[in-house]
Amino acid sequence: MEKLILVAGATGNLGLRICRELVNKNVAVRALVREESSQEQIATLEEMGVDVFSVNFSNEQELIGACNRVSCVVSALAGLREVIVETQAKLLNAAISAGVPRFIPSDFASDFTQLASGENRNFDLRKEFHLIIDQRPILATSIFNGAFADILRYNIPLFNMKQQTVAYYDDKADWKIDFTTMDDTAAFTAMVALDDEAPRYLRIASFSVSPNDLVSLSEKHKGSRFQLTNMGSMEGFSEYNKQQRAANPEGENDLYPKWQQAQYLYSMFAIPHQTLDNDRYEGLNWSPVTANI
Repeated sequence: MEKLILVAGATGNLGLRICRELVNKNVAVRALVREESSQEQIATLEEMGVDVFSVNFSNEQELIGACNRVSCVVSALAGLREVIVETQAKLLNAAISAGVPRFIPSDFASDFTQLASGENRNFDLRKEFHLIIDQRPILATSIFNGAFADILRYNIPLFNMKQQTVAYYDDKADWKIDFTTMDDTAAFTAMVALDDEAPRYLRIASFSVSPNDLVSLSEKHKGSRFQLTNMGSMEGFSEYNKQQRAANPEGENDLYPKWQQAQYLYSMFAIPHQTLDNDRYEGLNWSPVTANI
């Protein structure tokens, strides 16, 4: 039987790319979109050849119907508890009721299973969903892609092009950090969606670089050698983030408040680089670091 892949969050940057990769492989794709999604986004999907289902995620029967005959559900949903835990759980339940054998949750991030709870709010929400999916009768595969590579262009403290500095913590100037482009993540995810033998966890990276690597790259590709800057201890960084979160509770309602952004930076230096699964599928071309700084 031909595969049919359902993508939730298909109007987002990553979801749209996953749909495109699947369509390019001549795979039937069904996209779940919210009723309030823009007609422009829906038209883009339809022009690609995607079968678009506009659903109310609170309507169980609509979700079950959308999951009918689906081979694998890919969730590219983004949000806080209402989305990552509650909406994904509704989608998961519908998939199981419809007999869908496989589910790829929206875990596109660093391997948060290696991070202590309380260090990253958004990762803790994904851990919460893991407690649900790992108890349900469905095969799940989480794809850990490190950080998305485009953040290296955002003047984050790790690689600040405006101030021409590269940050590190403790003695981690040679600490390898994984980065993956959205296009590479989407291409790999499409392969996983078609792979009935995919394991529970897969880890990828377009490239892995350390702060010292970034200093060398700045000299070669930015015209000047950035200043390597020790930002203090990881213990101090963790405590600072917790203090900032406590002092700014309004950020609990935002996806990326300033303290959450700092938590992501902390995670880059707290989650160790691991063996990658880049070679699991043939035909993937990984973007080099030089194309992303």
